[in-house]
Amino acid sequence: MYQLIEKALKIQFQQLIDEPRRIFHGRGYLYVGLEHINLDWFPPVLLITGYKTIEDADSLISLVKQQDELDQIKSIVLQRRSGKGAPSDCVWGENIPKFIVVENGLRFEVQPGVHQNAGLFLDMRLLRTWLKQYSKGKNVLNLFAYTCSLSVAAMAGCATQVVNVDMNRSSINWGNRNHELNDQDLRSVRTIPHNIFRSWGKIQKMGPFDLVIIDPPSRQRGSFDAEKDYVTILKRLTRLCKPGSDIIATLNSPYLGSDYLPNLMQRYQPKYQLLRQFPASTGFEDKFPEKGLKVYHFRG
Repeated sequence: MYQLIEKALKIQFQQLIDEPRRIFHGRGYLYVGLEHINLDWFPPVLLITGYKTIEDADSLISLVKQQDELDQIKSIVLQRRSGKGAPSDCVWGENIPKFIVVENGLRFEVQPGVHQNAGLFLDMRLLRTWLKQYSKGKNVLNLFAYTCSLSVAAMAGCATQVVNVDMNRSSINWGNRNHELNDQDLRSVRTIPHNIFRSWGKIQKMGPFDLVIIDPPSRQRGSFDAEKDYVTILKRLTRLCKPGSDIIATLNSPYLGSDYLPNLMQRYQPKYQLLRQFPASTGFEDKFPEKGLKVYHFRG
């Protein structure tokens, strides 16, 4: 039943893996019958996520342990996304609710299994790498900041200031811890723990911005609906940004295709030209890429 997962585990765990990564991407719909299963590695914890009931989960857990030839896995966590609140259990090893991982030289606090999301989106690795390379000297606005991994990367790339906006104060506090983990001066990290759509005045006072990151959830009750709310943000760009500014805009919705956001930008902010769409990060190959995470770079 789980031969393809076994193969992926064998390939990955025959060597030391010291950075977080996706081990198996069932949600990419490339593996028939396994579309509901993802495996993520947050060393030393392996997180198994089931988007519906995983049949014979005990066999899958045993298989994971068998393929860990170098004894890297200290804990296996099983998360049931189909259950209310996405409940999780430590199904093998020691319970490690909170710890630090290192990606591309940057340190991040993660809590796999404690919340619905672990605190570090592995599919954004390429964007974090890009921000570390191209943020020097820039005033950066990070909308829907979550745990601020993108602003950590921007500060590591010598941004002059980052402004993190997220209505979830606990996420912002988590983000500040991430900045501190990387010895980044919090005097250059501004935070607005409020609803973006009620905070435009505060945001504008901290501009103008050289780089704006728009990384919203596709649909979050009471917070953001991509089809209704993206336009509102795009219309604000000319008031927030310097001429020639860069815009990183993401869309993670299976219902809105690859052309949706570029067409929206062309209609409401035609001066911003699409420079590139980022490829999928390693491990996130998708049979239907237009339904997965889409990350765009505009400039205008």
